Amino acid sequence: MTNAQKLAVLITLTVTVGTFVTTITIANVSLPQLQGAFAATQDQITWIITATLVAQAIATPLSGWLDNKFGRRRILLICATSFTSFSILCGLASTLEELVVWRFFQGLSGAPLVPLSQAILVTIYPKEQHGKVLVFWMFGPIIGSILAPLVGGFISEDYSWRWVFMLSVPPAILCVMSLFIFMKTPQTQQQGKKLDWLGFISLSICVTALQLVLDRGQLLDWFDSPIIIFGALLAAVTFYLFVSHVCTSDNPFLDPRLLRDRNYAVGILLGLTFGMLYFTTFVLQPTMLQSLRGYPDSLIGLIQATRGLGLLAGAIFLLLFLKNLDPRFNIFLGFLIEVITGLGMSQFDINMTISTVTWFTILQGFGLGMIWSPLMVLALATLDIRYVSEGASVFHLMRNIGSSVHIAATATFVVRSSKENYSILVESLNPFNEIYAFQGAAGNWSISGSSNLVLVSEEIGRQAAMIGYINAYYLYALAALIVMPLAFFAKKPRLN
Repeated sequence: MTNAQKLAVLITLTVTVGTFVTTITIANVSLPQLQGAFAATQDQITWIITATLVAQAIATPLSGWLDNKFGRRRILLICATSFTSFSILCGLASTLEELVVWRFFQGLSGAPLVPLSQAILVTIYPKEQHGKVLVFWMFGPIIGSILAPLVGGFISEDYSWRWVFMLSVPPAILCVMSLFIFMKTPQTQQQGKKLDWLGFISLSICVTALQLVLDRGQLLDWFDSPIIIFGALLAAVTFYLFVSHVCTSDNPFLDPRLLRDRNYAVGILLGLTFGMLYFTTFVLQPTMLQSLRGYPDSLIGLIQATRGLGLLAGAIFLLLFLKNLDPRFNIFLGFLIEVITGLGMSQFDINMTISTVTWFTILQGFGLGMIWSPLMVLALATLDIRYVSEGASVFHLMRNIGSSVHIAATATFVVRSSKENYSILVESLNPFNEIYAFQGAAGNWSISGSSNLVLVSEEIGRQAAMIGYINAYYLYALAALIVMPLAFFAKKPRLN
């Protein structure tokens, strides 16, 4: 391929992935409006998100086999066309059940776009250009993460929820046309390779059950629910079946030889943690700002968008100043910034200002932007070219699992911590507290009268919730701190 053809492929794949990320993410911002439109409960409306996550968990590890069997160009065209069609159907849905079904197929068809696009770029570009090429590719999902909260918040307040899905259709059609015109990469299919059905089915059941346990656990009170117990047992049994089968099969669904590559194994662990950090504040921050500060959706969307600006700044800084440094050092530096961010956010209080929240949101994005591209280079640079597609799909599967695990764990941690702190704080609300012995010392927080008790109880609830979020940010910093040295367990990749 000529340099012009490579550039056309790079731009096409970047825009395609950016459209996918924007479309998948934007619905999260519009959940309150969707809940009102369908007269759904909080439990029911979250199935819109759960369905997409489950579909992505199933389709992502299948990407490598689809690539080997049918070829990247064909699969990318099918996935992009199907994703566009299901986006239209989502916008035309008349019931919640219908929307959930179309969201499932939307996630199923779009999931292979991310790992396959990276595999294509790693294949067509020489190793010494992988770093800057993947940084450029990052602009797609980064801009998507900027646009999603902005556009989602704007639509949620002023327009119908249907535009959340319909707005992505024109760029998606453009992406399909561009893929058809510019994607002339060599075919990679291996016609003799059959699908390992036992491995695929056992892994699909495992990740589906795990995703449902993590996503519904908090709503169903975790292991007090027989559904959660059954899901956890099903995930454990099918995981054991998958591992034992893969280790003994002549034609495994996922080749265990991938993990013999030290850099890839380290990259998987770092990718798991990266996924944990990447989406956690994206989920925590809106509820914190809305429930404790009363910010409107549009303002929260603007604050969330600055995280994307931080990602963009981190990627550009990496490209301009650190592109020739050891990728391991860049990863270490990025996680160090995340530690500083977590510790900084742990100093928030109930009177936090917009500028303070925005600053740390930008800093968090900056650190993640410095990690993403070097991490992909570290994980894929030393893999045999035959395993790149499969390796990329497993990497993104682990990143998604890391996100799901940490989001569920953090949400539970916030709720439990808030309850514990509430019970501790209310112990001081009694007539025998010394502060009430002084006339007017309690100010507006007198406990005489039922109306005053309600006000005091609400304020204590807010303070307890704030402590819960603070503890979650400490947990965020701890996760980044633990994996920082792990980058140097990998070998320095040779990029020439």
